[in-house]
Amino acid sequence: MSELDTFRQETRSWLAENCPPGARGPGEIHTGSTKIRFQPDTQLWMERMAARGWTVPTWPREYGGGDLSPDQARVLFEEMAAIGARAPLVNMGTRMLGPTLLEYGTEEQKQRHLTLIAQGGAAWCQGYSEPGAGSDLAGLRTRAEDKGDYFQINGQKTWTSGAQYADWMFCLVRTDPDAPKHNGISFLLLPMDQAGVTVKPISLISGSSPFCETFLDDAIAEKRDLVGKLNEGWTVGKRLLQHERSGQGGLGASAARTRPVGVTIDLDLEEVGRQYLGTREGRIAEPALRDEVVRWKMNSAAFRLTQKRAGEQARDGRTPAETTSVFKLYGSTLSRDRQEITAKLMGTQGYGWEGDSFTEDELGAARSWLASKAVTIYGGTNEVQANIIAKRVLGLPD
Repeated sequence: MSELDTFRQETRSWLAENCPPGARGPGEIHTGSTKIRFQPDTQLWMERMAARGWTVPTWPREYGGGDLSPDQARVLFEEMAAIGARAPLVNMGTRMLGPTLLEYGTEEQKQRHLTLIAQGGAAWCQGYSEPGAGSDLAGLRTRAEDKGDYFQINGQKTWTSGAQYADWMFCLVRTDPDAPKHNGISFLLLPMDQAGVTVKPISLISGSSPFCETFLDDAIAEKRDLVGKLNEGWTVGKRLLQHERSGQGGLGASAARTRPVGVTIDLDLEEVGRQYLGTREGRIAEPALRDEVVRWKMNSAAFRLTQKRAGEQARDGRTPAETTSVFKLYGSTLSRDRQEITAKLMGTQGYGWEGDSFTEDELGAARSWLASKAVTIYGGTNEVQANIIAKRVLGLPD
């Protein structure tokens, strides 16, 4: 028996014994936020996995990770999926900031922040977009002034996902207003619980408010929380975006086990089709919608194989680059299309907002259909990703 087979057996046994019933199947996933009271099984599952380093299984052990190889991590995720175990911890710290700090952070920053992230002790939000700097991110105007022991920050961030529940923010700020556009930008970490930070949720058509406006009025970031060099934060910020888009596109290790912001339900398309349209010879009765389901499943399967191939190619030490835009573009489109097809299969029952005539799944499908419209916008719009692919991947002229 190979070492990987032995690891699989041990992992299967441990998961069966330690994954609580309330952490299996669809449901709540721990975000690390100290502002949310999680269900007992959600909390217990996160704590047990954190004790093994499996909240961030491929991170080094000295920073709270499991030090697993890519093959071992794949086995872990497969065995979790086999019993319906949810991810124990998912947030911007595990998916975005953590991998960036592993590359650019100081040893002190890694020890202080990565360990806390791995233990589920802090949730993070992203301070990138501003009212005048969305797709043109380098046009940001939020200023940070050097005050000796700290930076004093003034400005506004928008579309700050989860800011109302975040404990910390990583953000891009302008530290040299006279420098060229992509220079003079620094990457800072700052606590959200301070007088200089005000958060206002933005209500969306889906009825949820995952996005926020964040106002920074003399907010404070310590000097030790400058990541990378002063005025050279654009490099760090771009690297983090690659991790973000990898995760949103499904390339990241835990991406396939999470859903886009605001999407509340994820039903099996074939089961929905059979339930609402009936069957003919064991297949969904409506040919046109049946074809849509088949095409989506084929595209999804091809995408998973492409993810697997990309992951295998990355094992030689290469890290995601512009090709992450391919995954973001295609993965977000698949997520949006799935919710669109779900609503179609349900017919008028898939577009209900409230009332006793709709089931919980039907109401969830309607909200997910509305929320999924944002999937192709946040984290870099599909149009921006297409431009990046055209210029930097395919080498097409402007």
